[in-house]
Amino acid sequence: MKFATTRLVAASLLAASLGFAATAQTPPATPGAAPAATHQGHRGDPAKMQERMARMQERMAKRQAELKQKLQISSGQEAAWTSFTTAMKPGARQKMDRAAMAALSTPDRIDQMRALRTQRIAEMDRRADATKAFYAVLTAEQKKVFDAETLRRGHRGHGGGHGGHHGHHKG
Repeated sequence: MKFATTRLVAASLLAASLGFAATAQTPPATPGAAPAATHQGHRGDPAKMQERMARMQERMAKRQAELKQKLQISSGQEAAWTSFTTAMKPGARQKMDRAAMAALSTPDRIDQMRALRTQRIAEMDRRADATKAFYAVLTAEQKKVFDAETLRRGHRGHGGGHGGHHGHHKG
């Protein structure tokens, strides 16, 4: 958990510094000129974001259905399963507004990033508590299956279950 938090903070600081460096390199727009086309990538397009979110929800539902089938959830465990899967749904995340962050002083940006980190840690804790509560109602055999399935899910690629490694690559 400590490693994951340290990694999250480092990634946040790196992302913020890269974003500010890119902003600093962008020449100011001339008055009256049409805004230049900027490369926002797939993150800037709301339609693509909706599409990605829909695909993510479909994959999550499929994985949950597969896990439920493998665990052979009994009718007596159904309420715990429902609570668990509900808790695993992504919550609303506060996002860093690049323009607002750029307007802040460095100490204020650090405080903002700390607040976001605190929110994300609370979300991880909520999910961890829900997982422990669900795990407590499983039989010994189901626990073995759950352990094997969740261990495998958490180690896809070098970066865990979130699309692989996002760090620097040697080329």
